[in-house]
Amino acid sequence: MTAENPRILLVEDEELNRTLVKAVLARAQITAVRDAEVLDASTLASARTQLGAEDIDLILLDMNLPDGSGLTLASELAAGTVAAGRPRPTVVAVTASVLPQDREAALRAGCDGFLDKPYAAADLVATVAEHLSRRDSQGS
Repeated sequence: MTAENPRILLVEDEELNRTLVKAVLARAQITAVRDAEVLDASTLASARTQLGAEDIDLILLDMNLPDGSGLTLASELAAGTVAAGRPRPTVVAVTASVLPQDREAALRAGCDGFLDKPYAAADLVATVAEHLSRRDSQGS
């Protein structure tokens, strides 16, 4: 994790969902989550642009976006073809699909975690906290 507050990139096409996620994280009881800088992108193209310009610690990645599958971005990050020269962010797939094969596909594509929609605010905060803590303990 960076020395400053962690940076989270929220890749979600629904504006209301982006607003809600930001509000939940800003009100979290866990300091690292509450103090995180949350950037957002509504498309894969916008996410790629931000990843090329910013060091990101964690990506909350919707799997169904207007310009493609979030799995594409996860695969590009795993292969090092996006954000070359920057530390690879932790990637959490966020999707309404609860099928085991979709979870497996996300992990194969390079996602580090999985969050099912709909989720409770506490689950979102716990997932973010867990992955930020894990990343911090690994010295990334």
